[in-house]
Amino acid sequence: MSFNSDASSPSTSAAATTRDWIFPSYSFIHSPQNVHRTARRRRFSSYRHPTSQFNSAAASFQQRAAGDDSKSVSSSISKSRRRHFEFGNYEKSTRLLDDGLDGGGGEGIMSNDDAVSSEKYELKEAKVTATEKSFSGFLRGRLRVRCQLAFTVAILITVLSSLIHKNFSLHKEVTELQDKISKLNVSLKLCNLLDSIDIHNSSPEDIPVDELPSKSLKIAALAVSIMLLSLPFFFLKYVDYVSNSRRLLDNNTEEVSLNKQLAYRVDVFLSVTPYAKPLALLVATLLLICLGGLALYGVTDDSLADSLWLSWTYVADSGNHANSEGIGPRLVSVSISFGGMLIFAMMLGLVSDAISEKFDSLRKGRSEVVERNHTLILGWSDKLGSLLNQLAIANESLGGGTVVVMAERDKEEMELDIAKMEFDFRGTSVICRSGSPLILADLKKVSVSKARAIIVLAEDGNADQSDARALRTVLSLTGVKEGLRGHIVVELSDLDNEVLVKLVGGELVETVVAHDVIGRLMIQCARQPGLAQIWEDILGFENCEFYIKRWSQLDGMQFEDVLISFPEAIPCGVKVASRGGKIILNPEDSYVLQEGDEVLVIAEDDDTYSPSDLPMVKDATFVYITRPARKPQKILLCGWRRDIDDMIVVLDAFLADGSELWMFNEVPEKERERKLTDGGLDIDRLVNIKLVNREGNAVIRRHLESLPLESFDSILILADESVEDSAIQADSRSLATLLLIRDIQAKRLPYREALVSQVHRGSFSQGSWIGEMQQASDKSVIISEILDPRTKNLLSMSKISDYVLSNELVSMALAMVAEDRQINDVLEELFAEEGNELHIRGADLYLHEGEELSFYEILLRARQRREIVIGYRLADTEKAVINPSAKNERRKWSLKDVFVVIAEKE
Repeated sequence: MSFNSDASSPSTSAAATTRDWIFPSYSFIHSPQNVHRTARRRRFSSYRHPTSQFNSAAASFQQRAAGDDSKSVSSSISKSRRRHFEFGNYEKSTRLLDDGLDGGGGEGIMSNDDAVSSEKYELKEAKVTATEKSFSGFLRGRLRVRCQLAFTVAILITVLSSLIHKNFSLHKEVTELQDKISKLNVSLKLCNLLDSIDIHNSSPEDIPVDELPSKSLKIAALAVSIMLLSLPFFFLKYVDYVSNSRRLLDNNTEEVSLNKQLAYRVDVFLSVTPYAKPLALLVATLLLICLGGLALYGVTDDSLADSLWLSWTYVADSGNHANSEGIGPRLVSVSISFGGMLIFAMMLGLVSDAISEKFDSLRKGRSEVVERNHTLILGWSDKLGSLLNQLAIANESLGGGTVVVMAERDKEEMELDIAKMEFDFRGTSVICRSGSPLILADLKKVSVSKARAIIVLAEDGNADQSDARALRTVLSLTGVKEGLRGHIVVELSDLDNEVLVKLVGGELVETVVAHDVIGRLMIQCARQPGLAQIWEDILGFENCEFYIKRWSQLDGMQFEDVLISFPEAIPCGVKVASRGGKIILNPEDSYVLQEGDEVLVIAEDDDTYSPSDLPMVKDATFVYITRPARKPQKILLCGWRRDIDDMIVVLDAFLADGSELWMFNEVPEKERERKLTDGGLDIDRLVNIKLVNREGNAVIRRHLESLPLESFDSILILADESVEDSAIQADSRSLATLLLIRDIQAKRLPYREALVSQVHRGSFSQGSWIGEMQQASDKSVIISEILDPRTKNLLSMSKISDYVLSNELVSMALAMVAEDRQINDVLEELFAEEGNELHIRGADLYLHEGEELSFYEILLRARQRREIVIGYRLADTEKAVINPSAKNERRKWSLKDVFVVIAEKE
């Protein structure tokens, strides 16, 4: 490129792209060397530019650059080479210019100043050369970075432009396709319109022969569907007409009309047939689909199969008819959709009713119980809570069990009452079912044939009615075809009905007569105060109870050695195999266990004891102390029970000769004797007691004050027959009688004798009202029959009565017999008038004051009296210890201590 006027105006093609590097830099233009050269150029007119060479180089550069631009814009390598070439031409042109200036000066005039200036020029030229080299390196680096950036930008622009172009192309194609579709739709509608016009204008000869049968078939299908739809209407009208005609012909007859007969038949069909409603719904759905399909086949051009499918879609989804076109198809589709809505409404109702009925069945306890080895309780009474508690304690060692309760009550009410019971079930599940034990179907519902024990509870109310229902329940149980796996425990209210129940049930039945058990316990506790707590410990599963098990390693061992063979249990008897499994309580020491014999023990649980080696026990020295002879007693019975005659017989057997039995109740004396005679009591045959009758109300103070209350040895307060149906009323009456008697006794005690009493009674002072009644309780024993367990706390806190909790004790006995039916024989002997019973003995019968003995040594000393010691109560404690641990440990005893023994009745 030249520096003339032509070159100073850059061209539009090459100059725009080479503007950054064609002109020299700012330092180069203003350098002194450049100014000097310019001055010399202007001074000498004979100077001649080498324009031809420079212009030819520039022209060749422009041609080359134009060729490179047309071939490849994106080549960074060719671009860098081109720029280097042009800058090289610029350097050459600059040097030629300087050489021309110097040469022109040498040819004209040579002076001395020129020689000096030539040296300076050489130095300046060297500096310019170095500057040009550094500028050339910097310029090359910047050109390389810019070339790479330009290449990347060019690629991105190319890709973006191609995508935009593709998008616009696709959009254009979519628009063209939509235009084509709209044009085709218009053409199709025109064709359909022209075809319909041609059909109407054409003659029958123009219609193809193949279309005539299909058209007539569609018309026939439409007619058949209309006829079938109208047929039920005409049928109902005909039935109504026939009924009215018969009524008009014969007005005197009471014949049922035909429409009522048909309605009755339909009602019976729907009621008797199990799946009548779903079957009717299925038939209605199929009829609707078939009739709708025929109607659609008649009004549309579809085939019969397509019409039936379309009819089903209208039935299944009522919104599908919105796409129908034409008056005929729309009317048919709307009708089918309306019928489909009715069908699905009925189906929803049936499903809802079925689900509700199932949940209602579960809620009311109608579902079947699928259990094995469970305990089944039939009936509901106040004893159920205590019974469930005892069964839960018994099943605790097994990790819990299952108890099924069936009664004629609502399932939700039973579950709510059980949830209110304040005790821990210890892993036992309680399942409630509603039903009657007199119905075999209800018994099968609770898996009665697979139960290991069945407990029949006595109903609250009349004793005879309750026992009669229990008898019918036993009959139902014996009638189970599958047989019973377990035994039946029946609670009875009257002892006279026990024989009849055992006669019906046979060997499957074990009976517990509640009133008889309570009566005998009250008599025993009246004779031996404190025995009620002993019975609670033995009958309940919370402490120690009776267990029977066979131990083959004890065969051939005498019973006196068996007594000290169990460190965690106390043997009480033997079940003799040679006598048909009879249980002998307190056998002789010389009895030798035979093969098959089982040992009866008192232990904490059935898996907590086992025999061990015989311990070393010191021989016990026999201490013979003659027991004083029995003295006559004076006993008062407050209240009247239906089995009081049985209690009188038991008292006559237990009491000494010359005893008196005072009877104080509201029953008149004449009627009282009649009732005793009707109960089977012969007053003349009483040997040891004398009956004294007094009439009065036990809750009226002036009636009680007429009795010598301070002279009685024992007072038994019975749950009166008039209020025994209500446990709360009976307990309230018994508690009121107890408080009145104690208050009257306290008032009649001598003042000096009251001051002498030194018995410690907790925090109550000796001068307080309860303290006075406690002092009175030391002079006589009062036994109260308590039915409601909640009354227990009141009596135990005041300690003014040796109470008997009847419901709880009976529940304990039922649970124990349910777990092992053999225990019932043991309880019957302990409650009977003959045989063995529980006694509370003084320590003076077995030891001296302060003597140091082990429990085994005391046990052997008691064996010399033919007694079995099962526990003791120390003088400074209020609760007895049954089956003590560390039986071989020696300790000091006091004569104030007492021992609990099993001994023969005196």
